[in-house]
Amino acid sequence: MLESGLLSILLLGFTLGIKHSTEPDHIIAVSTIASQTKRLVRSSLSGVFWGLGHTLMLLLFGVTVIALNQHIPGPLALSLELAVGIMLIYLGFTGFKDNKQQRPNTQHYHKKSFIIGGIHGLAGSAALVLLTTAQAQTELQAFLFILIFGAGTIVGMLLFTTVLGLPFLITSQAQKKIHSNLIRISSAASVLYGVYYIFEVGSDLFL
Repeated sequence: MLESGLLSILLLGFTLGIKHSTEPDHIIAVSTIASQTKRLVRSSLSGVFWGLGHTLMLLLFGVTVIALNQHIPGPLALSLELAVGIMLIYLGFTGFKDNKQQRPNTQHYHKKSFIIGGIHGLAGSAALVLLTTAQAQTELQAFLFILIFGAGTIVGMLLFTTVLGLPFLITSQAQKKIHSNLIRISSAASVLYGVYYIFEVGSDLFL
């Protein structure tokens, strides 16, 4: 039976994981993916694969750093954050291109979601290491905390991609023009937020 202290830590990790999945860069990234499918189940699964990629990177990177009793240097952490901004811009332009051609690229759909989640996981690893070391007292607790945190992100992203996929699903079947406009909006949001993200992170990295 889990000790009450450890159970509290794991419940906190799960709650924070769900909250973490609602961050703007995460939602914008998965919305561009959700817009490319006409099946709700695929939209929902994109959130699951995003969460799996995110969790895997957090475990590999975060647990290794904690086990070696190291920390992630600030410049490296910011460089990983820059990668998220670049990815958002790429996703936005890809959305515009696919929408113009009216031929969504669904090849390797879940692999794409997994990779995007992994990039987000790398970018968030520095902050999670600090959070984990503040909560966990042993390496096992650190591993469990990150694992349950990841489970929270998977559950949260599953819910959000399901909700995000509904407007695209409904309009793709009934209103082609509205559907196309929704894709343009999500793609533009991805590009604009990516530029903003790069500017914010770049200001901390280079100034």
